[in-house]
Amino acid sequence: MNQHFRCFLMLVAFVFTVGTAAGQTSNWKEMHKVKRKETIFGIARDNGITVEELMNANPDMKQPGYELKKGDYIFIPYPKDGSAASGGKARVEASPAGSVDDMRRRAIRVGVMLPLHNVNGDGRRMVEYYRGVLMACDSLKQGGVSVDIRAWNVPEDADIRQTLKDKDAEKCDLIIGPLYSTQVKALSDFASEHGIKVLIPFSINAPELKTNPNLFQVYQNATEYNEAVIARFLEKFAGYHAVFIDCNDTTSQKGIFTFGLRRRMETMGRNYSITNLKSSEAFFAKAFSKTMPNVVILNTGRSPELNIAFAKLNNFTMNNPDIKVTMFGYTEWMMYTKYNLDNYYKYNVHIPAAFYTNPLSARTARIELKYRWNFHEDMMQALPRFAITGFDQAYYFIKGLHLYGDKFTGARGMVGYTPIQTPLHFERVGSGGYQNRSILFVHYTPGHRIETINF
Repeated sequence: MNQHFRCFLMLVAFVFTVGTAAGQTSNWKEMHKVKRKETIFGIARDNGITVEELMNANPDMKQPGYELKKGDYIFIPYPKDGSAASGGKARVEASPAGSVDDMRRRAIRVGVMLPLHNVNGDGRRMVEYYRGVLMACDSLKQGGVSVDIRAWNVPEDADIRQTLKDKDAEKCDLIIGPLYSTQVKALSDFASEHGIKVLIPFSINAPELKTNPNLFQVYQNATEYNEAVIARFLEKFAGYHAVFIDCNDTTSQKGIFTFGLRRRMETMGRNYSITNLKSSEAFFAKAFSKTMPNVVILNTGRSPELNIAFAKLNNFTMNNPDIKVTMFGYTEWMMYTKYNLDNYYKYNVHIPAAFYTNPLSARTARIELKYRWNFHEDMMQALPRFAITGFDQAYYFIKGLHLYGDKFTGARGMVGYTPIQTPLHFERVGSGGYQNRSILFVHYTPGHRIETINF
């Protein structure tokens, strides 16, 4: 990828840090890869614009000694008057707005309304997310899908209604955002008025999801997520004896999950045992079944208590080698993999999550390398990996709009895209919008493999 394109990606990711809440927008219809023997005049003519418009969009062309070279990426702007310049291509009769034919004949218009700044952690994370969106657009373009992407810096204290006054906002087919719950209603109302799909990329309170069919939310709220994980747990571990270990962590919020799971098991007539990290070896051992496989659940996600639990289990299994023990963990445990991998394999650990990045995957390595090439730095060490999140979500939705137009619902199997990190399949919430219902169980197998079970 050449220097012009790398500079473009870096510029677009940071240009919004100095703008107002409404922000600046890019006015490029598409990026064009220069072919052999192409000229500035010919490219302008073929795209229905003037040479001046093309050069204004590509300031390097005005520099002394500039030469257009094969393989260069240049920006193709929209004509100023919205029509083809003299000698341009003939206009194609328009298809109904939002139809598949309409979206395949033109660039899919995507708006990003997130805090794109370098002021705090939210901004830095969203800049990385947005970079992933740009990388997805580049990959889609190579597959023949044209995207016109525009972005606005919408920090936490911004009035998103001011951003929505920008005329470019109402032209969007898809808006990605917002990050903050206080901005959902205004964006939801705007999407309803203009028939725009809105992808809410992270977990925030969005009651409008129940009434607005234009909204798509990737992450479930804590209550819905716990209920979904409990249902998957009961399905996966039917025939197991559950052992709950009280870890004496007064700061833990995991009791909501373990209490809910225990109540469901009682309703179903499934037995379980409770023990404590401070229990004696004899009392600890009594909690385990000798005839059924056991699944252990802690009531904390913290690392210190997990380490103590492994120590007790190692001692217990050494003295009782015929008793089968599996562990069921929490998403936070993925942060401790480096230090606990052997125990994860030993105890057949299952971790529920809305995302998982396999560090050994060739696709993970490629996107990390591409990110480094484009932006001259590595992705943040965070869960989830924000650039990969942006890539997965943007690729899935833009490809879906290309395939189905405004009929795209995000249902399982519609796109046929295998995610790098974030699985997506959406279901309708009543008569309102769509909620991603995909949940992974990341499984560390006794055979020292990591597999993902996608429910």
